Amino acid sequence: MLHPLSQPGAARNFTDFNRLVEPPPHCEPLKGRSFICVLFLSFLQFLEGSKGSTNVCDSVELFTVIISGDWHPATRLPMKYILVTGGVISGIGKGIIASSIGMILKSCGLRVTAIKIDPYINIDAGTFSPYEHGEVFVLNDGGEVDLDLGNYERFLDINLYRNNNITTGKIYQHVINKERRGDYLGKTVQVVPHITDAVQEWVMNQAMVSVDGHKEEPQICVIELGGTIGDIEGMPFVEAFRQFQFKAKRENFCNIHVSLVPQPSATGEQKTKPTQNSVRALRGLGLSPDLIVCRSSTPIEMAVKEKISMFCHVNPEQVICIHDVSSTYRVPVLLEEQGIVKYFKERLDLPIGDSASNLLFKWRNMADRYENLQKTCSIALVGKYTKLRDCYASVFKALEHSALAINHKLNLMYIDSIDLEQTTETEDPVKFHEAWQKLCKAEGVLVPGGFGIRGTLGKLQAISWARTKKIPFLGICLGMQLAVIEFARNCLNLKDADSTEFEPNARVPMVIDMPEHNPGNLGGTMRLGIRRTVFKTENSILNHPYFVGVQFHPEFSSRPMKPSPPYLGLLLAATGNLHSYLQAGCKLSASDRYSDASDDSFSEPRIAELEIS
Repeated sequence: MLHPLSQPGAARNFTDFNRLVEPPPHCEPLKGRSFICVLFLSFLQFLEGSKGSTNVCDSVELFTVIISGDWHPATRLPMKYILVTGGVISGIGKGIIASSIGMILKSCGLRVTAIKIDPYINIDAGTFSPYEHGEVFVLNDGGEVDLDLGNYERFLDINLYRNNNITTGKIYQHVINKERRGDYLGKTVQVVPHITDAVQEWVMNQAMVSVDGHKEEPQICVIELGGTIGDIEGMPFVEAFRQFQFKAKRENFCNIHVSLVPQPSATGEQKTKPTQNSVRALRGLGLSPDLIVCRSSTPIEMAVKEKISMFCHVNPEQVICIHDVSSTYRVPVLLEEQGIVKYFKERLDLPIGDSASNLLFKWRNMADRYENLQKTCSIALVGKYTKLRDCYASVFKALEHSALAINHKLNLMYIDSIDLEQTTETEDPVKFHEAWQKLCKAEGVLVPGGFGIRGTLGKLQAISWARTKKIPFLGICLGMQLAVIEFARNCLNLKDADSTEFEPNARVPMVIDMPEHNPGNLGGTMRLGIRRTVFKTENSILNHPYFVGVQFHPEFSSRPMKPSPPYLGLLLAATGNLHSYLQAGCKLSASDRYSDASDDSFSEPRIAELEIS
């Protein structure tokens, strides 16, 4: 049998061309003139099917590669790199912009990965105080990384690796190790070219690692450069990408610059000068932005957009405006509405249509639902890092995902656990009573993870309140450990029950150190990463609607359309819907059936089937 060439469907890229040329298992391999004929006919079919989505010159170049003998079935389209930089101030939303761009391109049918570059000297984020950079996000491979990788995973529904987070410390450690091994053959090791080359090599290698579970190489790599342009610690990375844009070639490299357009209250006028200066600084370092994403508190006026276009040397359609919105789910929708798909298609020669597909439609529907929710569920988060919301970013998102799944708006009340203790009642009675007032109003209580003895007494009191008053409770990590201690002390009359973390010589040690834990060293000394956990249940001895504690961190695996089961259980119990959910076989509804209504009844399915095991 000869290779079938008349199959329906058009080839759209190298992968499709491979499928056209590769013979099915029942066909004999083609040789000689027959193989050349098949290649040529397949090439013509490839061109015919690629009209409007594939550059003809690139296709001719492809066939040149084929007949030269350099092509083989593993050939792929060149990797496309999208670098996201920031200006004016940090914390401007580069992570959400990068995540949203990746999500839009994924909705176009492309495989997307992401890399975050943090210019600090730390090897990873594991030893940071939560007040330094917010929470430490933990990956499936145990990597302790910047919280922006959590945004990437949630938006793109992928699983990244520790090497998707690059730091100055990692790069210098890598280069110094090579120097110690003699890899540089006695040369003077310098920032340029050795550090900059190491950055480029790391990016290219990690961009090829599959992150979607299908073991296929990504086609798009979105790279976020942390900090702001002009920071001295970020200079080696900017120089690395200045060089890299030529190595990758223009059609495979794109730079998006995120800047701030402030609006002083004194005048109410949107100011463009900070963006102009930021773009000028970026150009002075050798990078020219292809898109300028302008962040603002209110929608940017057309005159302001045209002014930025004129003084920053880009077309008006290359100025994208993202104002403050009610939820981050709206950001991909705003980007798509401003023609970003069409721009990427032309700029990077992507084999896609002019608009995104069903995935973005689901996101738009989800954003609409979020803004129209009427019923509210109040959850008290009792922790010790409540002064900075980013300290519990993934916990907040997991609660929000679950609340949205059952058509409720989340009202998360942050309570500093110390404010619940008797010492606060003596020193600041107003703060003490305000904290307890919040706790008494809550429909559910969550005690997240943490370290150290400070604030544990307040957490124990909150747990005792939830248990005795039958308020739905979820304890994560330390929260679970304290729930065990509270139950042992107050229900089992083990008054000396404690954790060896707080009292190494505890008479009744209910919680002990894990074998691999090393309290003398910091960084990578805990049990980290994904592991199979069997959640066994029996008849509860508490007679409680929901009193659950887990050692692992389920918030790291929660997704907007696939909420984490322990968090979903808390929200279901807090809204009085847990029994209905269990009676229905732990099923709600398909995500694509989300409606704009905020009806919280379970007469119809609402979200995707969830498996709890």
